[in-house]
Amino acid sequence: MEATTFQYPIRILEKHLDTFGHVNNATYLELYEEARWDFIEANGYGLKKIQSTGIGPVILELKLKFKRELKNREEITITSVFKEMKNQKVMVLYQQMLKSDGTVASDLELEVGVFDLKKRSLITPDTGWLESVGVSS
Repeated sequence: MEATTFQYPIRILEKHLDTFGHVNNATYLELYEEARWDFIEANGYGLKKIQSTGIGPVILELKLKFKRELKNREEITITSVFKEMKNQKVMVLYQQMLKSDGTVASDLELEVGVFDLKKRSLITPDTGWLESVGVSS
């Protein structure tokens, strides 16, 4: 399987900061999620499709590492890439926040499932869902 690496440029703003003047820990997860929505929307699996089909991604587990401080008005890029299928129903995605000089500020490994709202259970991701996260065969 080949996987596309998606890039999402963003500027750190005042609303992202905590009282220490760097990005609040919970905000990292919001920014990573924003980047994920950007690439699945671009690949045809945005909110409208999820709402109409009743099938969408759910986070099962995550491991977030803070490596370098992010400060106000810094330009960063969030990269996102499919890493592997853990089993038939669980995908592993890997994301990083890169400073303008390429330094890794943070990384996140996620286990993601595709959830069927009617069945109330995980389902095997079909080809469309795999393509939405950048997987091509």
